[in-house]
Amino acid sequence: MPFRSILFGASEIVPPLDQRQPPDFFVDLNLDQAIGAITAGRDEYSLKPFFCAPLADVETINYRYDVLRDLEDPALMARIQSFAQEMRAMRAHLTRSEKAYYQYEKESWFLEAVRIYCTAVSRLARELALAELRSSGFRAFREYLAAYAESEGFVSLSTETERLRNDLSSITYSLLIEGKRITVSRHEPAPDYGADVLRTFEKFKQGVAKDYRFEFRSGPDMDHVEAAILDRVARLFPDVFLSLDEYCRRQRAYLDYTLAEFDREVQFYVACLEYTAPFKQAGLAFCYPSVVAESKEVYALNVFDLALANRLIHENIPVVKNDFRLQEPERIFVVSGPNQGGKTTFARTFGQLHYLAAIGCPVPASDARLFLFDRLFTHFEREEDIRNLSGKLEDDLLRIHQILELATPRSILIMNESFLSTTLNDALFLSKQVMERIIQLDMLCVSVTFLDELASLDETTVSMVSTVNPADPSLRTFKIVRKPADGLAYAVAIAEKYRLTYDDVKERVAQNRGVA
Repeated sequence: MPFRSILFGASEIVPPLDQRQPPDFFVDLNLDQAIGAITAGRDEYSLKPFFCAPLADVETINYRYDVLRDLEDPALMARIQSFAQEMRAMRAHLTRSEKAYYQYEKESWFLEAVRIYCTAVSRLARELALAELRSSGFRAFREYLAAYAESEGFVSLSTETERLRNDLSSITYSLLIEGKRITVSRHEPAPDYGADVLRTFEKFKQGVAKDYRFEFRSGPDMDHVEAAILDRVARLFPDVFLSLDEYCRRQRAYLDYTLAEFDREVQFYVACLEYTAPFKQAGLAFCYPSVVAESKEVYALNVFDLALANRLIHENIPVVKNDFRLQEPERIFVVSGPNQGGKTTFARTFGQLHYLAAIGCPVPASDARLFLFDRLFTHFEREEDIRNLSGKLEDDLLRIHQILELATPRSILIMNESFLSTTLNDALFLSKQVMERIIQLDMLCVSVTFLDELASLDETTVSMVSTVNPADPSLRTFKIVRKPADGLAYAVAIAEKYRLTYDDVKERVAQNRGVA
């Protein structure tokens, strides 16, 4: 089948993407920061909609991963970046043409834009013909580009463009400037008396003379005098300029739509690879995960939060990496432990990995097997809105109710300390009700909670605990490990460190009484 898109296979339906908006969970998962950093500096390509459209099948994800693997070849990446620079220069010339005031100035910019385009296409076709390509996406594009570069239409465009440029560059004319009057005429060959003049005055030379030469500076825009001169040159060479007029009218739609789309879409891959490069230099791994649509046995090794790691590596702070694994019949991670111990970061990372995999991006892990979801939901704590007459707890319940109404067995839910606004008993009751519904749906879930009882609720739940430094329990390691929840252990350890246990306090009270 013919090539249509470097983002989608030839047999797939390409959905309209430009109207896609960031999902509601982007902020909760720090994906707004990550996607913003990936697309930074590429506003002309409008890439963000590509990152807001999760894919529905594993084949398309693997199609993109294969393209990324090809682009990891520095030679191919250099060719694509060179093509992008030339296409950028072409667009800049078209913009100058549109903004120019005078007719022949417009046509000059347009002619040069087409020349840049023809050169870029021909060069890329030659280079890809020699490249070792493995992905079906790039191989199909190479075939399309080769056929296009050899097509009658493109060959005619290239030939006519070069002929017209040669005709224009061969034009010579003379200017006779008398006061405010300029006479334009065809250039007639005449003797060059410059050498004779120099020899005549050489004998009068007495020293280094002051240099009265100056550089004529001219901006990119034509002024009215230059435009008037060019109009008169056009009258002297009417055939060439009439050909230029006809060319610009006839070739207005010269740009091939598929190549223009390729130039934009391939930046999705270039942006991903350039974004991950600094992380890799800092020793952090990215991989192309195995994405599955049926099995929910997922795992990932050496994972990290993209947004947090981006900040830490710029501050030369080590990035803590974690692992996770679910095996049948496990579905739910219940993450507990001390505050500020990395629990929310772990939950975000789980969501980030699955979302990035769903759009065919590399994921922050050394190895991973991830589930292709149909919907991803987050339920994070929200600040109370005073304009809303309902209370915070009611808002939490309404949001989780809406999520569970929309969720399916193929959905993923990330919950972060829900129901903090109520009493312990009520929070435990509500959380158990929600968890039971999640278990019934058989969906994947990460729940960050202060309720240890949830960790052993069912065989589908797995307890993950954020750990502390054994030598100093007040210090967080930010490592999340698989083990039974025991929140009291941290409180006791910290109390012992600061001598706040019952026996310590009792002893100090007795000592103080003795002093008194």
